[in-house]
Amino acid sequence: MPNADNKVRFLTPKPAKAVKRSYPVGNRPLFIFLPGMDGSGLLLRPQISKLADDFDIRCLTLPADDMASWEVLVTETIALIEAEKAVGNQQRQVYLCGESFGGCLAMKIVLQAPQLCDRLILVNPASSFRQQPWVQWGSHLTQWLPPNLYPLSVIGLLPILASLGKIARDDRHALLEAMQAVPQHTSVWRLALVRSFNVDENQLRAIEQPTLVIASCADRLLPSVAEARLLVKVIPNAEMVRLANSGHACLLETDVDLHAIMHDRNFLTEFEENRSLVKTQ
Repeated sequence: MPNADNKVRFLTPKPAKAVKRSYPVGNRPLFIFLPGMDGSGLLLRPQISKLADDFDIRCLTLPADDMASWEVLVTETIALIEAEKAVGNQQRQVYLCGESFGGCLAMKIVLQAPQLCDRLILVNPASSFRQQPWVQWGSHLTQWLPPNLYPLSVIGLLPILASLGKIARDDRHALLEAMQAVPQHTSVWRLALVRSFNVDENQLRAIEQPTLVIASCADRLLPSVAEARLLVKVIPNAEMVRLANSGHACLLETDVDLHAIMHDRNFLTEFEENRSLVKTQ
């Protein structure tokens, strides 16, 4: 029997506390989270409780040794989304949220299967990787690190990846564990994927979905604000959200509320109107 851990799959996270559902299970919009380089799908956890009030959440998780191409990742993730939509109401909306590495994957999915996605959220997308020469140089260096030094390099990267003082202790541990769970050869492969990522402006102009591009102003890893400006300039229905004091791994920070960001930007307008109708029936 094949091991489920060796397949790209969706996790269904459980909120830490009970939530009041506004929709029947089969009608709630799907919130699909595509993770960063760790591929664990577990680092959305500080956002789960509030999102779970209104969404049916799925988090993509990649096997630790997964070395699939962009084409394979896109095809496999599309198949997972189609399978989820086949359960319950097939007309329910899909909110596709990609963080960092997952932001690149999200753009590719929307371009290949636009009918599957109603709204797009990009959080510090790694499409800006090409704009940061030192990061590209460092990504090449990763493959030459002696195996005994690689775990230390992961620890050293933490202050660059995240604003640790804004992240709860348990979530800091979760971040470190997720990063350390990715073997060196997998990190090298995923860094190569990001270096090869290329979506041109003509393709971006074809993205018709309402799009939020969330950019951390204190991102020490990537030039996320500059990339967000570029994306909202080209994607027709895109809006930029700046997080003034946040680092790259902003969704782990205690004062970042993704649901509130969407609400404040009227990104849930149609959804909330439909929810009101359900309540009155």
